[in-house]
Amino acid sequence: MKKEFLIKPNLENDFLTEIINSYDENGNETKLPVVKEIALTIFLNKEEIVTVMTLGDMPELLALGYLLNQNMIKKNEEISSVDYDDDLKVVIVRTDKITKFETKLKKKIRTSGCAVGTVFGDLIEDFSSVKLNKKAVLKTSWLYQLSKKINTCPSLYLKAGALHGCVLCKEDKPLAYVEDVGRHNAVDKIAGWMMMNKIEPDDKIFYTTGRLTSEMVIKTVMMGIPILISRSGFTESGVSLAKEADLTLIGRAKGKRMIIANGKERIIFDVNTKNLNLHDTKSAQQKILE
Repeated sequence: MKKEFLIKPNLENDFLTEIINSYDENGNETKLPVVKEIALTIFLNKEEIVTVMTLGDMPELLALGYLLNQNMIKKNEEISSVDYDDDLKVVIVRTDKITKFETKLKKKIRTSGCAVGTVFGDLIEDFSSVKLNKKAVLKTSWLYQLSKKINTCPSLYLKAGALHGCVLCKEDKPLAYVEDVGRHNAVDKIAGWMMMNKIEPDDKIFYTTGRLTSEMVIKTVMMGIPILISRSGFTESGVSLAKEADLTLIGRAKGKRMIIANGKERIIFDVNTKNLNLHDTKSAQQKILE
């Protein structure tokens, strides 16, 4: 049986949060945990590619996933090394091939992603060539189980807020759960983890807490994942791109409700929602605060 949560938020890492003095709604002094942000610079061989604002965990996975999702490296590419300098906050990804991206770096689109998202023009050109697995399925019973497992998993979001979460799943099992200040960073961490562990995307499900924007759809499609789910809503561009790519797109997935914007043919409706009991005995947030 596939193990759940092979990676998940690390609440024991004190370097990711800081305690600040604050006041509550009654003017009483209180201690509040807040997440940190760092500026992480990513190099590909000798080329400086980008500086991203990030939570600071999993920098190697973030760098690999970013380069992969921007089509600067390929899934099966030989990576010589991935080196992180904690003092300089720099990740250098080295390959056996010579890379040259000056032209590519000039051709970029600033996206709506928080912490400043970027999509390069030629990536959008490659988008239309991706063929997603038409035989992939999502049972509604899996979705309800995934939502419950993910929403009750202790996380930095529940501890300190100001974060987005992304989860790679197979059937009703969450495999990798990561968080970041930018939802695009969280996606890239998942992509990097999949590359490092040679995880195939054809039968996977991608769950995110963030909005289903054009960038989220593009990155999910470029990763080869056929099903994208969020408890948040859609943008028009996100829906349009999902239809172009034949991506199953589900939003507003909360409790018994969901909205399927595209790809209904992949969904197996195996649960009568009238008989569905989704009450939890105690939330993860209550457990953290106790």
